Amino acid sequence: MFALFLKWIGLALAMMFVGWIVPGITISNFVTALIAAAVIALVNIFIKPVLVFLTLPINILTLGIFILVINALLFMFVAYLVPGVEVNGFWSAFLGALLLSILSLGLAWI
Repeated sequence: MFALFLKWIGLALAMMFVGWIVPGITISNFVTALIAAAVIALVNIFIKPVLVFLTLPINILTLGIFILVINALLFMFVAYLVPGVEVNGFWSAFLGALLLSILSLGLAWI
C-alpha cells in the first residue's frame, strides 16, 4: 500500500516536472497534479488497452511507434478531463507524454 502511495506521489511530481519543462503544458498546483496522476493511471488501466487493441494493425505497420501517438492523445484527454491541466496542441502533448513515460519508467522500480 505504501509503494502505491509513493508511485502516486512520484507520478504527480513527474506531472509537475513535465508541466515545468515542456512548453504548452501548464499544471496549476500539486493537488491538480495528484488528481491528474490518478486519472492518468485509470486511463492507462481501462482505456489504453482497448485503443492499443483497436489500432493493432497500425501498430504493426509502424513497428509500435503509433503507441506514442496514442499516449499523446490520452494525455490530451486527461487534460480535457482534469480542470487545471492545460495542453496547447498535439506536439506539446506528444513531448509531455513521452517525457512522462520516461519518468514513469523510473517509478516502476519503486
